[in-house]
Amino acid sequence: MSDTMKALVYGGPDKIALQDVPVPKIIEPDDAIVRVTTSTICGTDIHIWHGGMPEVEPGRIIGHEFVGEVVEVGPAVRNNKVGDKVAVSCVTQCGECFYCVRGVYSHCTTGSWIFGYMIDGCQAEYVRVPHANLGMFTIPEDLTEEDVLFVGDILSTGCFGAENAKIEYGDSVAVMGCGPVGMCAMATARLWGPSKIIAVDINQERLDAAVKEGIADIGVNPLNGDAVEQIRALTNGMGADRTIEANGFKATYDMAIDAVRPGGNVSFIGVFEKPQELAMNTLWIKNITLSMGLVNANRIPELIKLIQAGKINTNFLITHRAPLNDIVKGYDIFGGKKDGCLKWVVTPYIK
Repeated sequence: MSDTMKALVYGGPDKIALQDVPVPKIIEPDDAIVRVTTSTICGTDIHIWHGGMPEVEPGRIIGHEFVGEVVEVGPAVRNNKVGDKVAVSCVTQCGECFYCVRGVYSHCTTGSWIFGYMIDGCQAEYVRVPHANLGMFTIPEDLTEEDVLFVGDILSTGCFGAENAKIEYGDSVAVMGCGPVGMCAMATARLWGPSKIIAVDINQERLDAAVKEGIADIGVNPLNGDAVEQIRALTNGMGADRTIEANGFKATYDMAIDAVRPGGNVSFIGVFEKPQELAMNTLWIKNITLSMGLVNANRIPELIKLIQAGKINTNFLITHRAPLNDIVKGYDIFGGKKDGCLKWVVTPYIK
């Protein structure tokens, strides 16, 4: 293995470049080094690229959704060995700190937190995985890498959003945002037995895809009339029992709150770059519950089992594939929602 590798490096707002950087090394006893065999570009990466997450410092290797092959392990790594094919959580977790023992893994105090954010990420040839005993999961032999590619982030995030919505049997669920995260929220919402899943987006192609794939029952396009009124018309005039916001924009934020029925739940999983206003003077009487947060990514083993059982299939999200060499082009196409791109999958660098 060479001492250097190719990696996508953040250089400040709107500055990214594929560069030669040192190959990561084992630092802690429970570290692993993984050769990245398949990764993706995610919506959060686009926020970082445009400077929307100022905590990310220039020089950071971006990327957090990936699978790969273990090439080296620290002496304390017990659950995997060199040669294993693994899916990796986007959130690292020590399992011992104040937050981990309370199940709030996304706020682990070890300082690792999330790949491509506070530590170097996966849009590279190799990545160091801290706390590998808790963050790496062997890929079953009957599944491909692409079958489980999204369990580490967007599928876990969608599941987190659906779980926080506290969906009950027979509920109506409206999902604001028909991008990959929103579609994963729809796919996992099915697991709770809702009677109706309503996809909401101004992109008609994405709405049609959600209905065609069976993750939504109906699509609502705000360009065809007031989306809140359309949702009420589909729910006997009441509003949706649960709404999930998966975009991070003011329009979908307002829509998620306005479209939920009194006593319902609103779950936010979109990444917001700007503050939003909560109209407490009119909302307090509505008896709604709001939840939000960064994914804990603690459902990966269960999600892999559900994929194995055929209960979840996210392969349709993969619309584009290209080697790491072309990743800057991928940011332009995926970030600009061009060419019908849902997910841009990054394959290994071609030397």
